[in-house]
Amino acid sequence: MRSTRNWFLPSGGAFPRAARPRLHGSPGAAHAVVGAGYGDEGKGLVTDYLCQQVYPGPTVVVRFNGGAQAGHTVTRTDGVRHVFSHFGSGALRGVASYLSRFFVCHPLLFRDEYEALRSLGATAPVFVDPEAMVTTPYDVMINQALEAARADGRHGSCGLGFGETIQREDQGDVRLRVADLADLPRLRRRLGRIRDEYLPARLQTLDLAPLPAQWLSDVLLERFVADAKAFAKHVEVRPLDQVARGRHVIFEGAQGLLLDMDYGIFPHVTRSHTGLRNVAALADEVGLANLEVAYVTRAYATRHGNGPLAHELSGVPFAGVDDPTNAPNPWQGSQRFAWLDSDQLRAAVQADLAHVRESRVRTTLFVTCLDQADAQIPVVTNGRVARHAPLALPKLLAAAAGLDRAQGVWGPSAAHVGAREPAGAARVA
Repeated sequence: MRSTRNWFLPSGGAFPRAARPRLHGSPGAAHAVVGAGYGDEGKGLVTDYLCQQVYPGPTVVVRFNGGAQAGHTVTRTDGVRHVFSHFGSGALRGVASYLSRFFVCHPLLFRDEYEALRSLGATAPVFVDPEAMVTTPYDVMINQALEAARADGRHGSCGLGFGETIQREDQGDVRLRVADLADLPRLRRRLGRIRDEYLPARLQTLDLAPLPAQWLSDVLLERFVADAKAFAKHVEVRPLDQVARGRHVIFEGAQGLLLDMDYGIFPHVTRSHTGLRNVAALADEVGLANLEVAYVTRAYATRHGNGPLAHELSGVPFAGVDDPTNAPNPWQGSQRFAWLDSDQLRAAVQADLAHVRESRVRTTLFVTCLDQADAQIPVVTNGRVARHAPLALPKLLAAAAGLDRAQGVWGPSAAHVGAREPAGAARVA
């Protein structure tokens, strides 16, 4: 049964500095990491930082939206680097992951990531809500066929079946949840129905041609069953309230506020809530008492995929930009760049905070990639471009967005959070 209690402190704005709760060791404490742009802001880095700096005790990272299309990069100080999709971004530190009911599981990609993390010596536990949705190969097929048919009018999908999984979940008789994976005969029957009935009907609705017969073989179905068995073997299915008990909670978001299904510009959005709406629902169920929200942006704007991008540039904003995670791919194309718009930033985070407007929260803006910038960073405010020193930019943007605090990030790892660039390190514009 869901709790109806208000999971925050009484209303009245941000925590006064003297009354700020001690999160380490205090029951009911939590962070939420939210992208303030179109994704790729540095949420993995910030989540890893919180796991290291804020929560040295028992912790769980809760994925509160999205699915395997996430690409959250964590780089350790020893150079080890991993791009997270299923696991929470604290797993390299041994922090547990929880895949919530708002998360879409992808057994094939989970299996690949599990093996990759094991090769790095990371064996953190993974818990999953029994009601979490599951992507099938047929969702991926529809997704990719539809994006291919759109040609130059693509919506910006990653081609991994996320949106089509949610579309199928609207049809009760072909739903597939994590709880269904334990019964293999039932799983096979459900997959057969999706393949033989739902798939052709969905293709017809979308005015797409039938798929090649070899894509619909029993061999592929059984391969997915094997992936589902491996997934079920490596996770523990438990409700969030059990997993959160005795642990500090970090809610890790995927994508960014400007891709939120309700806030972003349709149709170039993701089919999930990328901000505090899902966090508030989950935290209320668990009974968490305090929340600190970490909004994340780069020192410049990016978008990987089609859709509007204000103040777009013809190339990289600075010669020092380095982003091996967001390489060009057939579905999203190349990474796009723009100057930050402080008015857009404020509008997005304030709209998001409206989901907890009657509650008291503490907010911090993390500005990443400051080490990649020139000596002056352009920012658009009221339609006009002004240039700011990298050291001043985090506090300036936080104040413009109406947030409490700011942190600069001067490199690719958690060790660079709050660190200042060495004297003379800034590049000449």
